[in-house]
Amino acid sequence: MRHALLKIKNQPPVVDTCSVNFCGMADKLKIGVLGAGHLGKIHMKCISELTEVYELVGFYDPNIAKAKEAADQFGVMPFHNAQSLIDACDVVDIVTPTIQHFEAANMAIRKLKHVFIEKPVTTTSEEARSLISLSKEAGVKVQVGHVERFNPAFRAARPYLDQPRFIETHRLAQFNPRGTDVSVVLDLMIHDIDIILSITGANARRISASGVAVLSDTPDIANARIELDNGCVANLTASRISLKNMRKSRFFQKDAYISVDFLQKEAEIVRMKEIVGDPDPFSIAIELGAGKGFKEILFEKPKVEETNAIRDELESFAKCINENTFPEVSLQDGTRALEVALQVLEKMAQHVLIQDPDVQSPKDF
Repeated sequence: MRHALLKIKNQPPVVDTCSVNFCGMADKLKIGVLGAGHLGKIHMKCISELTEVYELVGFYDPNIAKAKEAADQFGVMPFHNAQSLIDACDVVDIVTPTIQHFEAANMAIRKLKHVFIEKPVTTTSEEARSLISLSKEAGVKVQVGHVERFNPAFRAARPYLDQPRFIETHRLAQFNPRGTDVSVVLDLMIHDIDIILSITGANARRISASGVAVLSDTPDIANARIELDNGCVANLTASRISLKNMRKSRFFQKDAYISVDFLQKEAEIVRMKEIVGDPDPFSIAIELGAGKGFKEILFEKPKVEETNAIRDELESFAKCINENTFPEVSLQDGTRALEVALQVLEKMAQHVLIQDPDVQSPKDF
């Protein structure tokens, strides 16, 4: 296998045993995981099931206890540092805290490794755009872990979505200290931001937002209104201090309403159909007004496959590498979602409230 050299911004050349673009297409992709926390272990479990496309060579986590637990659970070797793990891989799966994403991805790309990176892609827009430039120069694939794109309920509803004009989302979660290293916008709302941008293909034109920090140092509940340049308006609510979990989006478009329950894995389609003549007495119809005729209301629940979204996104990335296609969630997609999320945070900073701990908060958000 020929060697590849990469000189980037006057850095010394980096030697790697993969070609610049692709690594051992006839063989399984050697993949290593950076991060052995809760999500890192889920990734390792999914990778261990994808034996046709991946070989899990090991992982790295600086937390000795977490590393030992993961090594015992998956029977894979913990590496002593990130650099040695990256050197042993074709693909690097970054499942570290967000603040470490850029450093890890930058290191991997400079070694000409393909990179799967969890969301949010980085902490700043500048970091994300730097990775875009770097990955283009290195000729490697990078996919961002916006996992809801692979949610089977969303995939079942996707063919019915056609230029929605109003979108409403609710993403509510019970409090878990594990996710409070970032605000609720970057932790939860960014999922729905990515979905909205991917469906509409539009850019944010105007954003208004507010939020409240109740249990942590950053907002725990937030609402944003995003007006897109194609005329669509989205109203998003995210909370990590709810008494119940909810992940539901509703899409309103001409002659149709689509509901997607990301948590329960259900989709429902309500469509309007023009009626010629008098309506069938057994149909559900509404009169549009004097002389305007009737429309029939049709209900449909598309079949939702039982799939593992994280497993599917990792498998999709392997296919993208092996077939030299674009990632389903590109680095550019992840950057767009991050930039809109950061704009939401900027607007929230103008209105954010800090809940006085001596004041009783509402019981249910």
